[in-house]
Amino acid sequence: MKQIALDNQDRTIRRLRAQLATERRGLAATKKELEETQVALEASHKVIAGLTEIGLSMSKKVERMKVKKQQVRANHVECHQNFQARIHEAEDSMQAQHLIIEALVDEKDSLLQTIHGLQEANNAPAPFDGDWEEEPEEEPEEEEIEGIPLGEGEIDDE
Repeated sequence: MKQIALDNQDRTIRRLRAQLATERRGLAATKKELEETQVALEASHKVIAGLTEIGLSMSKKVERMKVKKQQVRANHVECHQNFQARIHEAEDSMQAQHLIIEALVDEKDSLLQTIHGLQEANNAPAPFDGDWEEEPEEEPEEEEIEGIPLGEGEIDDE
């Protein structure tokens, strides 16, 4: 009987040793998988950190581009306003020059009439009779500026 009990214990010990070896192999495989998963997780964290840094960098670039776009718009508006102001100044100057020219033509006509009247009063011959050719009045070149509509040219923010 003792022999049967010893044989049973021996089989039980071998079976338990085999189970222990199997469990150790399973544990080693699980440990290896855990280490591989941990390495993959660390790599994933590095990728996420890199992508986050790229995303922040892109956000900063987008913000700088928005600011630059606003500055360009402001500069465009200012240039447009300055250009419109120059056009108005040029128009005003041309109108003033036109009025001065009209006044000078009127004064010339008045002076010619005065000279003619004095010559008749003194019975003197008219020095400009027959030789005087009056130059045709030149129209100011307003047509070129009239091609630019006033008050138009608004900025379209698309």
